[in-house]
Parts: sequence; C-alpha cells; structure tokens
Amino acid sequence: MTGPRTGRTWGMYALMGVLVFQGLSGLGGGLLLVVDPTGATIGLPLESLEGSPFPDFLVPGLVLLSLLGVGPLLVTLALRRGLPWAWPASLGVGAMLLVWLAVQILVVGYQPKPPLQLIYGVLGIGARATPSTW
Repeated sequence: MTGPRTGRTWGMYALMGVLVFQGLSGLGGGLLLVVDPTGATIGLPLESLEGSPFPDFLVPGLVLLSLLGVGPLLVTLALRRGLPWAWPASLGVGAMLLVWLAVQILVVGYQPKPPLQLIYGVLGIGARATPSTW
C-alpha cells in the first residue's frame, strides 16, 4: 500500500520516522555529551566509564552526534529523494545502532531505568528488518 500522492509505501514512511527519531535523539544526546563531557547534564556518572578506554564522554558524544545523529538524518533525506544508496545506508544505520548498544552494554552494563537501551534496540532491529519493498 502506498502513501498519498508519493508512491512511497507506508513501510518507507515508518522507516523514515524511525530514522528521524534516531537522528534527533543522537543529535541531542551527542551534543549534550560534547558540551559537557562529564555527563552531568544528562545524569550519566563518569564512574560508568570505568574499565572503558574513555576518560569522559567526549568521544562517545562525538560518535553519537555524528554516526547516530547526523547519519540517520542524511539517510532519511536520501530515502526521501529516492537515491539508490539510501536503502542499504538505512540498513547500515540500524546495524550501527545495534553495535553501539552492544558495546554500551558490554562497557557500562544494561541500564533498565529508563529502558533506553531496550527502546533503541527495538528501533535498531526495526530499521534492519524493514523490507525495501514496503
């Protein structure tokens, strides 16, 4: 089934919605971590990085801002324009999100409250599972 007057499927709209949500979340979280690498602004204790290669949240913030913030938004624009590389790139964004979460859980552990890792894990799986024919 296609959307109104665009020929895009509802699945494509859902995928673009997931990517926009991910991109805006990545921009916001990444920017806050870059501005305040201590993590205090968003309630992340520096102690959670013990055992990681990072002394603070600057590098994770830059990765979050660029790869999981700007990246999904660029892919959304590419999908909207129908560029041929957009669909494989959307799969890449989903994979990046899942890798980010896996590393995060390995380094700092699973954090059930709030369940952001679970929510973003579902989004990452959704971005990977959306068929190109939707």
